[in-house]
Amino acid sequence: MRPFLPFLAALGEHNSKEWMDANKKWYQDTKAEFLEDVAVLLKGIGEWEPELLVFKPKDCVFRQNRDIRFSTNKAPYKSNFGAYFSPKGKKSEGPGYYLQVQPGNSFLAGGIWMPMAETLKKIRREIDYSGSELAKIESKPEFKSLFGQIEGEKLKTSPRDYEADHEFIGYLRLKSFTVSSKISDSDIESGNFINIALDGFQKMRPLQEFLAKAIEDVEGGSGIL
Repeated sequence: MRPFLPFLAALGEHNSKEWMDANKKWYQDTKAEFLEDVAVLLKGIGEWEPELLVFKPKDCVFRQNRDIRFSTNKAPYKSNFGAYFSPKGKKSEGPGYYLQVQPGNSFLAGGIWMPMAETLKKIRREIDYSGSELAKIESKPEFKSLFGQIEGEKLKTSPRDYEADHEFIGYLRLKSFTVSSKISDSDIESGNFINIALDGFQKMRPLQEFLAKAIEDVEGGSGIL
């Protein structure tokens, strides 16, 4: 049985530095086990994304501390564990695979979230040229049954340089290109989430490859338009 959910539930209820200091060993032991599972995921994804194998599990896991400088929520810690697997690192702009573990809110996800303007322009250009390919990816039964559709915040109007009646205007209006699928608490507790995540990541590979092709010469970190 994985110990993640009891710890994260307690952290969510007692989210303070004083509580974390008093439960430091519990946190360290729980995080160490999460890193072990991330190592398994890293090796699994590395079978089709060999560039990932240069990373260590800690390179893929997000810090527990929250940046509260500009937030009304002053809780100092995240009440989830998160890991991101991308060939250029967790701060890269390219597509990646994400896992979140949180009581009642665990999920796997992938794609690109809120890319910077130049990257978004390149993705839209690829959609303009090859939108039928993206539509084909989204319509595949195994993709649709697990993820539904490609999601993201949308422009209220058509983007500059594209007509409102463009065949793929639905994709062109997107400002993010992501998919996700929930994971139950029971699958987290049993450890079955590892197999579920690897299967889901495999099924989103065509989307990842489409996005990577669109931005293959883009470098840098993500941003918000």
